[in-house]
Amino acid sequence: EVDLEERLCELDLKSDSDVPDVPPPTDSTPEILKRALSGLSARWKNWWIRGILSLAMISGFFLIIYLGSFMLMLLVLSIQVKCYHEIITIGYRVYHSYDLPWFRSLSWYFLLCVNYFFYGETVADYFATFVQRREQLQFLIRYHRFISFALYLTGFCMFVLSLVKKHYRLQFYMFAWTHVTLLITVTQSHLVIQNLFEGMIWFLVPISSVICNDITAYIFGFFFGRTPLIKLSPKKTWEGFIGGFFSTVVFGFIFSYFLAQHQYFVCPVEYNSETNRFVTECEPSELFQMKKYSVPPLLQAVLGWETVHMYPFQMHSFALSIFASLIGPFGGFFASGFKRAFKIKDFADTIPGHGGIMDRFDCQYLMATFVHVYITSFIRGPNPSKLLKQLLILQPEQQLSVYKTLKSHLVEKGILQPSLRG
Repeated sequence: EVDLEERLCELDLKSDSDVPDVPPPTDSTPEILKRALSGLSARWKNWWIRGILSLAMISGFFLIIYLGSFMLMLLVLSIQVKCYHEIITIGYRVYHSYDLPWFRSLSWYFLLCVNYFFYGETVADYFATFVQRREQLQFLIRYHRFISFALYLTGFCMFVLSLVKKHYRLQFYMFAWTHVTLLITVTQSHLVIQNLFEGMIWFLVPISSVICNDITAYIFGFFFGRTPLIKLSPKKTWEGFIGGFFSTVVFGFIFSYFLAQHQYFVCPVEYNSETNRFVTECEPSELFQMKKYSVPPLLQAVLGWETVHMYPFQMHSFALSIFASLIGPFGGFFASGFKRAFKIKDFADTIPGHGGIMDRFDCQYLMATFVHVYITSFIRGPNPSKLLKQLLILQPEQQLSVYKTLKSHLVEKGILQPSLRG
């Protein structure tokens, strides 16, 4: 038996083409579909399998939207855990690390630690009123970051104690693999939920734009594709890329128009501590109020219109759609490079014709980061409601100090009269 340390040294010297093989995924296509499509060529069989499963997933997605914000959050958490599992499993297989002491347990422990940190931050940020009424939660929220750090530090110490002679390099490989996977999956899924709290429209339009781009690029590439786009993904073509771009921009504009008409989609998601439910009721902001715009002179001759009525959010949908169709696919190219590096076709075989969950959400994570940055840079301003919730948590003397400081500021600005008392 070759010593493990010698094998790792050999791996260091090998080229990418010599990376150890990962067992190919099994065919998880249901038997009923196999029999129904048995007479078709492999190309058309894959087309029908992908199409049927895509419609099934989209239908399920609409059902979850109907069930509300909380179910969407659970969906995001479930996808995050599954994506994490798929990437970590590849690491185990590639580096043959199944026998490393404690490491499978430590990988999941770190996932729990990071989720505890992020979801605790969310609770402190959006559920302040609810937390204020429960003393045990007040303690957890007040010392949340210290508790999170202590939990992570415990895992770190467990990792150090688990180091075994002749396994050092392999153990550090997997330690780094775990942390990069956490960065890709947990951090991004947290941003998805942050976007959802800004209003369901900020969740649905970006995700739907990526889905639309993926589907239409596949359709245009399947029927019209001739020119290869990038070596990392030989099946991707310029025809599919361009067709997907225009389709996504049009889809995002129209889809935004329909969503912007309903409070359920445009209002920020807030937790009502009296009813213990998430609510989406508000007076829609200016982004979701119909306005009249002048058509540029060059387009007036083409369209025959001097003015158009539209929601301001539809202008933002252009930015979201353009990113989803031009930059978003690079998340897929990145994933393709990753899979090629380790000689695998898909991350897993969870969805017949599609591969693993990560194969379908590689672009979504990149999109989530962009939307979060876009909102904080161009949309979100000071939030009086959130600030008030934070003030209510303060001690009475702290609230009084804030009140006096604010009163003095308003008097200096001339908004309040010096003689005003209260």
